[in-house]
Amino acid sequence: MPHTKLYQEKISMTKYNISITQEAQFAEVIDIIQQHKSHASQVVNNEILLTAWCVGKYVSEKLKTEEWGSKVVCQLSEYIRSNHPEIKGFSRSSIYNMVMFYDEYSSKSFKNAVEKYLGSQIVQPAITQFDNNVSEPSNNIMKPTMNKQIVQMPSGQFPKILFLTTLSNHYDILGRCRSFEERLFYILYAHKERLSHKELQRAITTQTYETLLSDKNNMSKGLLETYPNSPIMFKDTYFIDFLNLPKRHSEKRLKNGLLEHMKQFILELGKDFIFMDQEYCLNVGASSFKADLLFFHRGLQALVAVELKKTKFHPRDLGQLEFYLEALDRDVKRSNENPSIGIILCPDADKVVVEYAMSRSMSPTMVAEYKRILIPQEKMQQQLKEFCQFFLKEDKS
Repeated sequence: MPHTKLYQEKISMTKYNISITQEAQFAEVIDIIQQHKSHASQVVNNEILLTAWCVGKYVSEKLKTEEWGSKVVCQLSEYIRSNHPEIKGFSRSSIYNMVMFYDEYSSKSFKNAVEKYLGSQIVQPAITQFDNNVSEPSNNIMKPTMNKQIVQMPSGQFPKILFLTTLSNHYDILGRCRSFEERLFYILYAHKERLSHKELQRAITTQTYETLLSDKNNMSKGLLETYPNSPIMFKDTYFIDFLNLPKRHSEKRLKNGLLEHMKQFILELGKDFIFMDQEYCLNVGASSFKADLLFFHRGLQALVAVELKKTKFHPRDLGQLEFYLEALDRDVKRSNENPSIGIILCPDADKVVVEYAMSRSMSPTMVAEYKRILIPQEKMQQQLKEFCQFFLKEDKS
């Protein structure tokens, strides 16, 4: 457990004047409540997904056979709104999103991508895989007189991997990610990190797919050997645009900004990080040293020291961090915890210099860059416009 847990428990027991036994029993009750709330939320989410799948399939087939056109979809939306005002979420755009949801995820390309990376079992039909947990979509989303087989047919093809996140998250993934590999990544990432809709949007905007899965020459041999999964757990770039830092800034301003916006920073790092302290004091011999930020990683069960730099990475930074890790492992780390990890967070790093510095380091360390700002969408559009103009000129000549 994180080192702050015992302190929190003492405060709780003192405040309510309860015994250690009662505290444990109360915690069991909380676990029961949270488990059932989580299960209820999952059931609701599953029904929403299956409803969107069924409606999307039905409308998709009508459009493909040209029995329906865009005008009929508008009429359907208006019909639902006028005759069934209690049914929400079926505007024209929402219905087309459901069509996209069905068309993209029922495609052979998506199935092949999932089978390639996760195996065939994860794409099996939902009804056969979830018969005890997920009910079939209710028939009342269609007219009662319609053929029962038509209503039930879509559910039998529903890939169970889609249950891992919400419908709104799926819409964002489908709308903003082009490759099936990238879509698969964000489905799994949203589930692992329990991302809300807004949090997923930011993850896509900050290119988590690229920064998390890129080649990791920024990690030491010690980190890769001690934690083989570290390349898919740590990014090589972190966006801290929420600090509004100027181009020239001090390490103190950077650190204070991160402390003030710790919730956003942890979202950027990963939700397994638990903040412990700033300027954590390490007493070695007759000297005292301070680690900028100290975290605990729940998944790895390890302390994580983050050293902040306002300048480009220099190999001497690594020696300082390795010294801190040695002190943490000797004097702070508990017997049930794994070796401490060190991260140097700097605005810029020469990839060749980093690779040289990391090649012989046996301490679990890495170098990551932080970016002050995101590339504005307007700038991206302007750059695209300029590229198109350049392309047209080249084509004419």
